[in-house]
Amino acid sequence: MEPSNKDHHYHLLAAADSESESPFSADTQLKNDSKRQPTWPVLATGASDHPPQKLKATQPSLNKYALAGALLASTNSVLLGYDIGVMSGAALFIREDLNISTTQVEILVGSLNVCSLIGSLASGKTSDWIGRRNTIVLAAATFLIGALLMGLAPSFPFLIAGRVVAGIGVGYSLMIAPVYVAELSPALTRGFLSSLPEVFINGGILLGYISNYALSGMPQNINWRLMLGLAAFPAIAVALAVLAMPESPRWLVMKGRLDEAKQVLMRTSETKEEAELRLKEIAKAASSLLITSTPAAGTSSSSNWHGQGVWKELLLRPTRPIRRILIAAIGVNFFMQASGNDAVVYYSPEVFREAGIHNKKHLVGVTILMGIAKTSFVLVSALFLDRFGRRPLLLLGSIGMAISLAALGFGSKFLEFSGDKPDWAIGLCVVAVCSAASFFSIGLGPITWVYSSEIFPMRLRAQGSSLAIGVNRLVSGLVAMTFLSISREITFGGMFFALAGIMVVGTVFFYFFLPETKGKSLEEIGVLFEDQVHEEEEEENHKMLLC
Repeated sequence: MEPSNKDHHYHLLAAADSESESPFSADTQLKNDSKRQPTWPVLATGASDHPPQKLKATQPSLNKYALAGALLASTNSVLLGYDIGVMSGAALFIREDLNISTTQVEILVGSLNVCSLIGSLASGKTSDWIGRRNTIVLAAATFLIGALLMGLAPSFPFLIAGRVVAGIGVGYSLMIAPVYVAELSPALTRGFLSSLPEVFINGGILLGYISNYALSGMPQNINWRLMLGLAAFPAIAVALAVLAMPESPRWLVMKGRLDEAKQVLMRTSETKEEAELRLKEIAKAASSLLITSTPAAGTSSSSNWHGQGVWKELLLRPTRPIRRILIAAIGVNFFMQASGNDAVVYYSPEVFREAGIHNKKHLVGVTILMGIAKTSFVLVSALFLDRFGRRPLLLLGSIGMAISLAALGFGSKFLEFSGDKPDWAIGLCVVAVCSAASFFSIGLGPITWVYSSEIFPMRLRAQGSSLAIGVNRLVSGLVAMTFLSISREITFGGMFFALAGIMVVGTVFFYFFLPETKGKSLEEIGVLFEDQVHEEEEEENHKMLLC
């Protein structure tokens, strides 16, 4: 019989062979407590006749094995970060060396993001088929080939071909790293661990900026090739590091490999009892998989499941909770890229040049300041995600971005109509760019990946996340490929005012559609999107607005 102690975090669940449970089924107590602040777990075994012992309410420790797996998986994200950072400087030299137009520069920059859509959409089905760990290897190998093609490119078409291949690898890595980390992590530290991919993206951006600065003094026909080709080394390191990583315990459960899943959970949990309770929750959530994946001939094994039927469930006949999850996941990914952050990073030298900084070395040097700001603040966000929650940091970051982009628009507009370009206006633009990047790193940057990887139910998680991240990559590519063209028509100042408006809309969206998930297991999060809880939250939000 399930304990009724309200401080219980892990709930004793029915056996895994209960075929009547849906991914969103949960007991009444969990529904009633779903909006409360999470409390520290009580670890108990189902076999014990004694009441469960409550742990001392201290700060949860960070499991070293889970941390090591998260760090190794997140290293894959360095690849995207390095490309974003290095391309911002390399584009200056590619334009002159290959004598390409502004439109070709936009295609060069945006092609990786558009093509990453292919990888992100394919990664969900691929990871359901071959596993999360093997998909990380595939992502690194694909990016390695793309990096070598870019570094050896003799012409613009050859360079685009390398960007296409690298983009597919980036798409794979963007989806699989957060999903793998979320499925491996304990609930109380999942926010920090799931935000590590964004930390590594920012670290990669900073490495790209440093590479630009270090290589900018070399001959023009060599420096950009080295900048792009050096990305092959982290790709090799990632592929080798994966050999030390465990497979996702939730994927192992879906494949019917319970003993292997238990071994992984034993190493990522603090006690044997906690591991057994986590396994029971995962097995119960996976029990519906046995029904939907059973072939006509009949079998009770989930090893035949390879992700079939998920797209139909997501897009053709979604339930109301699934529809709410899709809106939340796709919405946060849309606004992440509609904020223009990637485009500002890619084209920051162009923005600073327009502001009045013309020396190439100085242009690249200023971007290093932005990289340091981004990396510093994403670390701050990662450290406090599990303490303050997702919503407060997300709302803080989006409001800060709106203000920073408006200030950047004001500075850019002033410089547009000013003949002497005063230092204070140039300084305002530099500070506003760094501020917008910092607020992005506090909110949308890490929290988008955390939300995308944790709100989908287990059997829909990989392909649902791939759909949301596919939208992310499509919007990113469109923004990157049109940023300069639109800015020419409405000026940089007008562009930044438009982006500020988008962030205001995004803030309202986050407030109404993204519930708090701090401290909840992946199996508990689905309850937040069920009808009863959703209606209660809407009523509470409405009352707060009236007040």
